[in-house]
Amino acid sequence: MGLFLAGCATVDSGSTGGPSAAVEPVANAPSGPRLPSYRLPGNIPLSDIGVAQTSVPPVASLAAPADLWERIRRGFAMTDLDSDLVRDQERWYATRPDYIQRMTERSSRYLFHIVEEIERRNMPMELALLPFIESAFNPQAVSSARAAGMWQFMPATGQSFDLKQNAFRDDRRDVLASTRAALDYLQQLHGRFGDWHLALAAYNWGQGNVNRAITNNKRQGLPTGYLDINMPLETRTYVPKLQAVKNIMARPQAYNATLPLIGNHPFFDTVTLERDIDVAVIARLAEVSEADFRALNPSLKQPVVMAAGTPNILLPWDNAVIFQNKLMTHNGPVASWTAWVVPTTMTVAQAASRVGMSESELRQVNNIPPRMSLRAGSSLLVPRTDQRNSDVPLHVADNAQLNLQPDMVLRRSVVKARKGDTLARLAQRYGVSAVSVAGWNKLAVNAALKPGQQVTLMLPKRVSVASGGSSAKKQTATANTKRKVSKSASQLTKAKAAAVTRKKSTTQSASKNNAKTRVASTAKAEKRP
Repeated sequence: MGLFLAGCATVDSGSTGGPSAAVEPVANAPSGPRLPSYRLPGNIPLSDIGVAQTSVPPVASLAAPADLWERIRRGFAMTDLDSDLVRDQERWYATRPDYIQRMTERSSRYLFHIVEEIERRNMPMELALLPFIESAFNPQAVSSARAAGMWQFMPATGQSFDLKQNAFRDDRRDVLASTRAALDYLQQLHGRFGDWHLALAAYNWGQGNVNRAITNNKRQGLPTGYLDINMPLETRTYVPKLQAVKNIMARPQAYNATLPLIGNHPFFDTVTLERDIDVAVIARLAEVSEADFRALNPSLKQPVVMAAGTPNILLPWDNAVIFQNKLMTHNGPVASWTAWVVPTTMTVAQAASRVGMSESELRQVNNIPPRMSLRAGSSLLVPRTDQRNSDVPLHVADNAQLNLQPDMVLRRSVVKARKGDTLARLAQRYGVSAVSVAGWNKLAVNAALKPGQQVTLMLPKRVSVASGGSSAKKQTATANTKRKVSKSASQLTKAKAAAVTRKKSTTQSASKNNAKTRVASTAKAEKRP
């Protein structure tokens, strides 16, 4: 395009003054200090107006990509690795197109939310691919080391990032909570090591291990980058795996990979619950299958969603609107389950009788293994009744535990308290729960006992209530006596056998001697004339 340039100058034909010549004041000009004005000499002609050529850089398109993969590619920001380990991983994935297809299709439910969170935090978009390495985007994945969820949190690490793990739910599998925790953790690691590759190594191996490896290299005057420190093989190949997946997602055609189309829009929406509601009811009102609902809400272990502990559920975008509309017009109960806290240690059969269930159903619903009893304080999922018809409170929904102990045949025993005994001390003496003893005797857990006061205990048959272990001593003495009698009988039998053997030997010797005598006598008789 052309740009016209022009200049402006004041020419005074009647003056030959130079640049410092004075300027006539202008009428009605504002008073105050004025900038100096310059005049060109009258004998210098003005230059002609010229035309300059300029080029304008193209304007970048601000339109968001329709394809989520393209949005991910635009956000790649980590330094690339180029090594034999990367090429090995590329070959591994490239020879398994079915595996790539399955895990990319599985990711379509969750990837948009992860991309949104990473962009909001201004983190490199390579991290959105990390669940491919950790779990193949399977939120139900569990490792041999008990790491769980898409982001594979260990139990202790999950707890440190407020991921609840109890009998009713495991937030390590929750899509929103685990993504928040994983990105928090990665940001924390990057802040500590100042390098994303080292942060990823720490995510896999542990920050303490990576820190020790760096310190060891510093002591030896060696570099401390990801490729320089000593690491286990799994951690050594961890970032190369991510690099290989990044390369495939960036240029799928170069690896004969086909990526499913994932639209650059939300897959799910969040719905807030104000009361407990069965999973089956949610699925029916939202017009989705229970399997699809659990794929978006994989942290739930039970057939009911407890609003106090899990106030937000995820539903496919359009189905969320359907669910909310139908819920507003729904009549009748929406929850058929609630929680019951076991008051005292009891068998599963006893608990089932208390809550109106069969033993097999109680075991199945609460995942109770055979030959196990329930300890006091265990939280069980049970059907709602007129007596138990309230929503599960927050402290139960957040802290529910299933505490078990091996089944034992119990018998009722009555013992007498000693001087200075408390209920807790007496319970400890006999190896039972103070809470259980309090329940059996309708006493307070910290109640003081009078000397000689009778206390009822439910004890296994093998436990003796006799003080000082006299029963055990009697049993030991009886056993020793039996062993002594058995030993004496054995010794007597051996002595009899030896006597019989000696007698037999003597008889045989005498018989031989008599025979020799008879032979000799016969021989002498034959020699006689």
